[in-house]
Amino acid sequence: MKKEVWRFIDSGHCSPSFNMALDEALLDWHSEGKIPPTIRFYGWNPATLSIGYFQKAEKEIDFDAVQRHGLGFVRRPTGGRGVLHEHELTYSVIVSEEHPEMPKTVTEAYRVISEGILKGFHGLGLEAYFAVPRTQEEKEGLKNPRSSVCFDAPSWYELVVEGRKVAGSAQTRQKGVILQHGSILLDLDEDKLFSIFKYPSDRVKERMQRAFKNKAVAMNEIRNEPVSFDEAKAAFKKGFEEGLNIELEPYELAASELEYVNNLAKSRYESHEWNFKR
Repeated sequence: MKKEVWRFIDSGHCSPSFNMALDEALLDWHSEGKIPPTIRFYGWNPATLSIGYFQKAEKEIDFDAVQRHGLGFVRRPTGGRGVLHEHELTYSVIVSEEHPEMPKTVTEAYRVISEGILKGFHGLGLEAYFAVPRTQEEKEGLKNPRSSVCFDAPSWYELVVEGRKVAGSAQTRQKGVILQHGSILLDLDEDKLFSIFKYPSDRVKERMQRAFKNKAVAMNEIRNEPVSFDEAKAAFKKGFEEGLNIELEPYELAASELEYVNNLAKSRYESHEWNFKR
């Protein structure tokens, strides 16, 4: 049986505003029937702190530290907590809610899409699996995450290796389209990560950072041979093809599409109103 062909965009390392604008543009174009379902891989230049749509920027983020580290900053159109995008492969998936393979619930659609990431980890020789919050405390943590840090918060069907989270994702549904994007950690600078959030006290910060080591891990910390960005791209591209039973066809944005994305990046994702609205 012939596999469904999805579009594949490898947009390289881009600015924070461009990255979020392109994800939004792909959602819009798919909702208008202009493009097929699409998977995109990207990186960040400069390394960037992104926060979830509902987070309170001024209350949770230490912007002096963000500036000190030379980081970019952007608010995502998706929910979730703060993510330091540095040594990682970032992916996005854009597909209609009505797609025959997409379950109706957010949680189950998340599991189906994340099957591609799971297969990518397996291809790199890592025994990744889906974790499901089991205890009442873990389930409560989903509703009221105590931490501003993404990889510190539990969630349904999170990908873990040896009990620790290796990929974090967020999803939004707009205009009949699912946009799921997320981070696949290659390496992680924990000290830098914890320096850019605000805490009630240094003691709380130290306690949270200690606990974090048991909750999250970067791929190269647990793999014998380090994985490069390009190796990760190849493995996860194949993983998505296997996991979603699709064929990915590479695509380059046209000049008119790039112009649209750059305009959206400037008008929305570089605006103070968007990034600091809460």
